Amino acid sequence: MALIIFCMVKVLTETATVTSKSMVTIPVKIRQKYGIKEGMKVEFVELEDAVLMIPLRSLKEFRGVDKVHEKVLREAIRELNEEHRKEAGE
Repeated sequence: MALIIFCMVKVLTETATVTSKSMVTIPVKIRQKYGIKEGMKVEFVELEDAVLMIPLRSLKEFRGVDKVHEKVLREAIRELNEEHRKEAGE
């Protein structure tokens, strides 16, 4: 049995009802907090005694996220390319 420890300052709990067609409406507070919008995909992850719902972001939503760390990311990519070339040459 896995032990899961949650350390959260504020826990948001909401309740929803499963319809006869196995559909659930995601409560508005949850949708707003996690940016869940119409047409967005979510992934369900089964744990031993629970199911997690994880909103899946599109690549378009991540555009520009790396601007703050652009220099570090570019250097890391250069280093990985150099390592790859060295390994390929051996």
